[in-house]
Amino acid sequence: MLESVAISITESSQTGEARRIAIALATRLGFQDTERGRVGIVVTEIASNLIQHGQGGVLLLRLIEHNSVIGIEVLSLDKGRGMVDVDECLQDGFSTAGTLGNGLGAIRRLSGLFEIYSIPNKGTALLAHLWSDSTPHLPQKTLEIGAICLPKRGEDVSGDAWACQMDNCRSLLLVADGLGHGPAAATAAAKAVRIFQEHDHSPGAIVQAAHAALRSTRGAALAIAEIDFEQQSVRFAGIGNIAASIFSLTNRHHLLSRNGTVGHEIRKIQEFSYPWYANGLLIMHSDGLDSKWQLDRYPGLSQKHPSLIAGVLYRDFNRERDDVTVLVAKGMGS
Repeated sequence: MLESVAISITESSQTGEARRIAIALATRLGFQDTERGRVGIVVTEIASNLIQHGQGGVLLLRLIEHNSVIGIEVLSLDKGRGMVDVDECLQDGFSTAGTLGNGLGAIRRLSGLFEIYSIPNKGTALLAHLWSDSTPHLPQKTLEIGAICLPKRGEDVSGDAWACQMDNCRSLLLVADGLGHGPAAATAAAKAVRIFQEHDHSPGAIVQAAHAALRSTRGAALAIAEIDFEQQSVRFAGIGNIAASIFSLTNRHHLLSRNGTVGHEIRKIQEFSYPWYANGLLIMHSDGLDSKWQLDRYPGLSQKHPSLIAGVLYRDFNRERDDVTVLVAKGMGS
């Protein structure tokens, strides 16, 4: 389940539906009773906060995994009044809506990971991770991943897809966008993911293999980035309109893709090299996200979990007329 599940929360009755969907997901993933109970409480509290404080919004669920431990990522996004002081809002008993004011504190206590990004009068993004093992041992990663992958409104499947292959020395990341939308686009994107997973080669070589494999499909735009942690470098190969950028505290690099459609017409496959930074960010997205976003307009966002970064960009720049994928990779230090 690399796609996210989006649940619109605009009125109070939808909080129960969100809880049912989340518990059903936890059950399918093998969560036991205690952990399913945590999922139900957290999702109910988050959905209720969207109504009471965010004037409605969207709640996203996504399967996550680390060292064979399965979890659920819960991400809520709203464009409400935001929080002036996040730390104050986290204190039990603090409330601006006449409630008991224990919701955020309960969410933080029950979650394996909990983060908030909020700007007054701009909205709030809240992230919680809930694990099937209530006390999993999760060692430090070299790279942290956050992603949103959603179909065009009205479609059951997304024509976008993403995937990653990670180890301690290097990571490969893929974003694919099947032409158009719907099942045929999803088939093309899924085939690109399969080729990516079967080939442990350079980005350019994987693109070449995908070009041959996707000839029977409608084709796709795709991009692959390889982060080499020892060489502190990124190799990148892209065909079509997948946007990609690397950020550090002082630098930004736009990654160059070639024109064409994988599976149909490619004039040239070319790899480009860029520097990588110990605490750098790599952001890749399909054209379902407007490219006019600027990260520096969100103070402190780059220091947050990559899922919050992906969520805020999706919330504010989703075109809403196409499938959309936002993939954010964050270096976890040297």
